[in-house]
Amino acid sequence: MDALKTIASDSIKESIPAFSIGDTVRVDVKIREGERERIQAFEGTVIARKGSGVTETFTVRRVSYGVGVERVFPVHSPNVANVTVIRYGKVRRSKLYYLRERMGKSAKVKELIR
Repeated sequence: MDALKTIASDSIKESIPAFSIGDTVRVDVKIREGERERIQAFEGTVIARKGSGVTETFTVRRVSYGVGVERVFPVHSPNVANVTVIRYGKVRRSKLYYLRERMGKSAKVKELIR
């Protein structure tokens, strides 16, 4: 077990911004197309965080052309180039799965003034 922890500790990123559930974030993802590599931004609301250590993931949801799109990102993945917090949300739940059934203004998260 200790051998796995030492191997996993090498791939943990140090420069992760402090974001939590309900925050609106922009995730820059590295995308490989053939031999070329580009960075694509995915912006939305963080609705879940799971796991710990090297296996920690977070789920980002946005509505694109009237269709809800969710992506799960590993926090320590080399394909996640950058995570930028756009605005902080004020929530009272650890998972915001109820936003999946909401449409329009009821799917908004209040902003936390810091």
